[in-house]
Formats: sequence, structure tokens, C-alpha cells
Amino acid sequence: MYLELFKLKELPFRLSPDPEFLYLSKAHARAKAYMESTIWFTDGFVVITGEIGSGKTTLIESFVSELSTDVVVAQISQTQVSAIEFLQAVLVQFGFTPFQMKKAELLATLNRYLAEQYDANRKVLLIVDEAQNLGARVLEEIRMLSGIDNSKEKILRIILAGQPELNAKLDAPELVQLVQRVRLRFHLTALSSDDTKAYVLHRLEVADSQGREIFQPECYAEIVRYTGGVPRLINTLCDTAMLAAGNAERDQVSAADIHAAVEELQWVEFAHRPSASVGRASTPLRTSSAQQRERTLDTPAGTPLARLLVMSRGRTVSERGLYPGRLIIGRASDADLRVESPVISRHHCQIVTSERLCVLEDLNSSNGVYLMNQRVRRHNLNDGDVVSLGSHQLMYIDERPGTRLGAEDDSASTGSHPCPATAGEATQN
Repeated sequence: MYLELFKLKELPFRLSPDPEFLYLSKAHARAKAYMESTIWFTDGFVVITGEIGSGKTTLIESFVSELSTDVVVAQISQTQVSAIEFLQAVLVQFGFTPFQMKKAELLATLNRYLAEQYDANRKVLLIVDEAQNLGARVLEEIRMLSGIDNSKEKILRIILAGQPELNAKLDAPELVQLVQRVRLRFHLTALSSDDTKAYVLHRLEVADSQGREIFQPECYAEIVRYTGGVPRLINTLCDTAMLAAGNAERDQVSAADIHAAVEELQWVEFAHRPSASVGRASTPLRTSSAQQRERTLDTPAGTPLARLLVMSRGRTVSERGLYPGRLIIGRASDADLRVESPVISRHHCQIVTSERLCVLEDLNSSNGVYLMNQRVRRHNLNDGDVVSLGSHQLMYIDERPGTRLGAEDDSASTGSHPCPATAGEATQN
């Protein structure tokens, strides 16, 4: 990619949460301090909310990576589950195989385990990410778990993290008993203009920029203008802009590169992004209402430049049209294309589609992306390619004229497409 040109040791703007790249704004530092307080105080929940892409998961990963060995952690991110499935998921995190247990057995096993950990002077922490998806019954089950004690203190520490809808859900009348146990609530806001610049420079420094001016000064106002200070959007825009500069063999990113990236991503200014009600506040694409519905409801819209067939165990389970822009594939609830599998990372890979080609990029997934049994980090997709993600396969079908399999186009069969001018978890990621 552009690492050699910019003299960097690793990609600075990957979308996958990496604690080493965490930038602690005042808000993020405060949220992390609240999470750390759960280790010392057991009297109540801590609730952290933030918009999509605000850095909640990266903050959690950083917090967990710094915990001492006497803290046992269960991290749950699959939250569209029943109460029994939730209890099973918690016990799996603790090393049990609970899938044949009834609810009474699940609770008894969990109580015994917590008592054993307490007797061994270990602290037990439950972190639930994407908690806005939890149903009222699951939240009530979590409230009951929080009440487990040894007559002196509560044993289980709990952090709930999620999108702003979590606050509205917690404030529902039927959850008043749970809310009474919430000790701290904090909402992560977007980065300020100054923090946005500091965030970019911090990630470049972690990637070994050694103080070199990679983004020209006029870039930062444009980054704020199109990202609104949302970390994930900053990563997407900066990565695409660096690709634009890199493909032009320039070792500095200019405002023109930012604008080229915006055009490639088909973004509008952050203040005019599509309403969050369409479900993609994190990807402000300049599309028709029909295309917006396609991105969130998998309904067809217009003529796609290419298609993806998602296959599992030899059968096609879904199909997705590819339009200009970026498609995130993973198991997270905010992924554009969700693949439900424990070996798929939250943000496993992405496909950047331009008018000329589609580029597949691994987002630092734990279990990798494979093409013909070879792990690939970045690949210009050719018609007929079958990419493996764990037990799932993605078949790429190019709909552009003259690029279908067997067409007289040497680059389509050899993978020697030129790079586009601006193209761009095991389980936990």
C-alpha cells in the first residue's frame, strides 16, 4: 500500500479497534476512568454511550488490555439474544460449555463460579458492548446478576456500552430498578477541531511518522468538515486520502487529496449527512433514498457495479450489490454486511468500490482473509474470485461491461489492475 512511501511501519488508520492507537481526548479519558472505577467499587453499573464510530470499542479494548491478572473478564458483543442465550454466552466466556443447561442450571453454575473467584481473591468483570440491542428481559437478567453478593459486597462488576439508544432504553419505566443501580453514566461526544488534529497526529506517530508532516495544515479543517470529529470517519477519510496521495507518488496529503477521497467515498459534509434513521450515520454517503434503503435493508437499488454472493456450507445465504463507496464486512451490528460467525472479527474486512474496480482489504482481522488458500491483506477483486472468511465464502461477480469471467481483459485474469486513485477477531476484535 502506501507504507513505504510515507515511511510508516504500520497502517495508521485501520478501522479495527487497536488499543495501541487509542487517543485519549478529555472525554475518552474520563470514560476510561469511569470504567476503571468498576475494579475498585462494586456498587452499581457503569454505562458508556456514544455515537457509531465514537471509539467505544477501542476504549474497552484498551481498558481490558491494562487489567491486572487478578481480574477475570467476560466480554459480550453479540447482544441480539434471549435471556438464556445471554447467560450461556457469559458462561462460555468463563470457559464453560453450557448449551444443554436449563436456566436454573445456568444460574447455579454462574453463582458457583463467581463465589469461587471471590474466594480466590479474583475480581469478575462483565462488559457488554452493543448493549443498545439488549431486550428488556435480558437487561432484567443483568440486573439480577448484579445483585449476587457474599453478604458483604457485590461480586460481579458490570459495564454496559452502546449507542445513544441505550440511554432511552434504560430510561423506560419497566427498567427503573436497573437504572437505580447505575452508578455512573457517560456519553462520548465527537472530537473537537483541536482534538481531531491531535487524533490524526497521534495515530501517525504510533505508526512511526517521527514528527514528519504527512498531512498538510489545510487538510485538518476539511477533515473536520466531512467527519464531524467522529473517529471512525476520520480513519476512513484519512486512509483514503493517503491512498490518493500514495498513488500519485506524493509523500504528503493535500487538501486536494481530501477532496478526492470525499468524492471517491461519495460523502457530503457531516452537517448534511443522511439522517441516523436510515441506520448509517457513520457512513454519510451521497446516495438516493433508494440506495440508502439498499445499504440498510438489503433491497436492490439501481444497477450495481458488482455483486457479492455470501455462501456457507455450499449454499448461498445472501447477496449484496456493490456501489461506489466502502462496504465493511464483519459480525458487528454496525457492519454494512454482517456475517454471523464466532471466527469473524467485528470489522473483518472491507471492499472499496470505484467505477473501475473493487479492492478487498483485510482490517487486521484475527483469522484472516483467504483467496485460493493464500492469506491476502489487499487484493484487486476479479470476476469469479471466491474469498474465504472462516466457514463463509464471498463470491465476487463483476457487472461492469467487458469484465465478466472470460472477457478479453488480461488484467481481469491476472490481478494486475492498477490501484484505484483513492481506493481505499480468534473472536474478539
